[in-house]
Amino acid sequence: MHVCVLGQGYVGLPLAVRAAEVGHSVTGYEPDRARCAALAAGSSYVEDIGDDRLQAVLGSDAYYASSDPQDLKGFDVAVITVPTPLTDRAPDLSCVRDAGRVLAEWIEPGATVVLESTTHPGTTRDVLVPLLEEGSGLVAGRDFHVGFSPERIDPGNADWRLENTPKIVAGLTEGCLGRVKEFYDTVTDVTVPASGLEEAELAKVFENTYRHVNIALVNELSRMAHTLGVDVWHTLELAATKPFGFTKFLPGPGVGGHCLPIDPVYLSHHVKARHGQTFRLIELAQDINESQPDYVVRRLQDALSRRFRRSVHGARILALGAAYKPGTSDARQSPAVDVADRLRAMGADVTVVDPYLPVADGGCHDIPFGAGTDTVGDFDAVVLLTPHGEFDLARLAAEAAYVLDTRGVMAAAPHIERL
Repeated sequence: MHVCVLGQGYVGLPLAVRAAEVGHSVTGYEPDRARCAALAAGSSYVEDIGDDRLQAVLGSDAYYASSDPQDLKGFDVAVITVPTPLTDRAPDLSCVRDAGRVLAEWIEPGATVVLESTTHPGTTRDVLVPLLEEGSGLVAGRDFHVGFSPERIDPGNADWRLENTPKIVAGLTEGCLGRVKEFYDTVTDVTVPASGLEEAELAKVFENTYRHVNIALVNELSRMAHTLGVDVWHTLELAATKPFGFTKFLPGPGVGGHCLPIDPVYLSHHVKARHGQTFRLIELAQDINESQPDYVVRRLQDALSRRFRRSVHGARILALGAAYKPGTSDARQSPAVDVADRLRAMGADVTVVDPYLPVADGGCHDIPFGAGTDTVGDFDAVVLLTPHGEFDLARLAAEAAYVLDTRGVMAAAPHIERL
């Protein structure tokens, strides 16, 4: 089939490359011309897709990166994988609308359009379908097929990849569902049909809401445990020995990426705007997780005052990690960036080291810890925010004057505190 994937980011590029590898003719539509040029040259900016995989599908002519909408012409399947951010703390579906308008011009009878972007229930039916029908002059469910299949990409996860993660599929009609399932059966090992579009949309935002709420729970638990003088990390290890009824979540400096800080808001905002009801757990979890970077800064401030009788202002602080999770360059909504920004605003001299990010984006490739001639011992304090595997934790423990470990990956010691 001729498959077009609109958006070549952390979701769209892996899908496009996988579809090309299994035999489809794929157009990766990317309006960002710089990104498009990089892809055309065989250079991947997504860690899950190595340059070798990208170059292989380019070399076989199975994949073509384009920023020209005319290259969407004649598609059999088009998948929308564009961002769904927040603007002024409200859902912003402008990228979905733009993609729908671009696609509508090229829809032919029998074609299939699938939305993968995470959103609130009703988006596919109430927002996307009208745009596709208006722009094409065709009727969805009769002349062409429409579906929703939530993305489940976890950047940097080598165990659960696109092809072996169960894929939920949904359609506007039974016929639409059949076409959507037919396509995803070629690129994933398991497809899970949903009874309707809205159920599939709700399943996706609930998956991330579940994680968001539980992370907020352990973040607040870690604060209370610190006040009580109890080791929260050992407490969680003990609780995790229960073989039923408990799932282990870990505290940290906050939540990041495109999912957890954003997706639950789509659900809570939609419920309040449409029905005037408050999703109280989501809003409480949002408050807790958004305040976690500030709590990290307060802990570091207290440690400097207590141990060295000095303030954050003027202190040299080494911040390890800027990405929101280990093993990836994804710094979207990263709490690590927020922590560094807050420390700088208080007058600290902050050096951020992240092997996955260029210096211009707050990273540094001088591994393990130094920038230029600096060493770990040159800093008043170290805050470990993202535990990339490249960081030498043994050296950190041996040379640092003080470490605040926000991820619980280091053994507690007189000069090492865990969040």
